[in-house]
Amino acid sequence: MAETSKVGHLLERLSQGVAAHDRENPEHHTWGIGMAYFDIERLGLEEGEEILPGIVLRGDGGMTGQFRILCDGQHDGSAAEEEEEAVDAVAEQEVPAEPLPARPVTPPL
Repeated sequence: MAETSKVGHLLERLSQGVAAHDRENPEHHTWGIGMAYFDIERLGLEEGEEILPGIVLRGDGGMTGQFRILCDGQHDGSAAEEEEEAVDAVAEQEVPAEPLPARPVTPPL
């Protein structure tokens, strides 16, 4: 198991994250914390463990060092997400590259 100071710091950050989420989204019910499987194992915790009262720990394959608040609400809002279109830019004419000017070589002193 990880050092108690690290677990204590983690619990403090998790509770702050849950509190911020609940403050910003009062109509959503927070039920879990999502973490990378590597972080769960490294900290000596187990998936499905109740990490905070009413909050279970879930491995979700996310980025290591980060956690996500899992809730029963949708966070996309009413705004539709814009999708970016990938466009290949192809020139019609080839432009020759100009040679770089030669730099004078200075002998060492």
